[in-house]
Amino acid sequence: MSTNTISAKVVTTHVLSEMKLRGEKIAMLTAYDYSMARILDMAGIDVVLVGDSASNVMAGNETTLSITLDQMIYHAASVHKAVSRALVVVDLPFGSYQGNSLEALHSAIRIMKETGCGAVKLEGGQEVVESIDRILSAGIPVMGHLGLMPQSIHKFGTYTVRAREQEEAQKLMADAKLLENAGCFAVVLEKVPAALAQKIAEALKIPVIGIGAGNGVDGQVLVLHDMLGINQEFSPRFLRRYHNLFAEMTGSVKTYIQDVKSRDFPNEREQY
Repeated sequence: MSTNTISAKVVTTHVLSEMKLRGEKIAMLTAYDYSMARILDMAGIDVVLVGDSASNVMAGNETTLSITLDQMIYHAASVHKAVSRALVVVDLPFGSYQGNSLEALHSAIRIMKETGCGAVKLEGGQEVVESIDRILSAGIPVMGHLGLMPQSIHKFGTYTVRAREQEEAQKLMADAKLLENAGCFAVVLEKVPAALAQKIAEALKIPVIGIGAGNGVDGQVLVLHDMLGINQEFSPRFLRRYHNLFAEMTGSVKTYIQDVKSRDFPNEREQY
């Protein structure tokens, strides 16, 4: 199958493994509501991530730490209603899985039961492997997340590139292998050197999806509002803006205001 051809097959964790085997890149974007998720699914996206970035994008918080499990479930349930093909993955929010594997299991079960989505994602390696084991024991697919981990921002104190030094790079590789051995179906690598990310992708049998991790991985993920240019404040090197919806939407709203105030809207054809 051509890598430019959108398959009608419903995307599962097994399908993602097949894509890696045949060298087909995985396309993943975030969504937090029904309308946007419907557009992504109809366009042929492989994976929709209901990210805890909703804390920033939808609620205006400075970090991802504020969003609650109930809020994530609300967003995920809305997204799931819109999607018929893509795999929908939901972030476990901060405080719902760290340090307590039983709480992690309960959080993951709530997400699966109350949203209908297909998998959960959580941040960390060795530190959270007990939670991963517990979630997987219930038959819930888990996607890992390594490198820059926004839920640990206060620990690191910066959003700069991770694993530039040899010691951290070795830990990243070890954690990636640990997640694979634990049973994760895929791993996200965020803001790590491209050469290291490619080395990890080649070492793992499971798909590695990058954000700011170069082109040597098995797929890419971006925040939808960033790549569409709705959010203008965030401009890292890895972000490619495919549109400038901020300018286009602002212009449309200004035109609407002008039409209302000039009494041009509604005209005779637009009333009963």
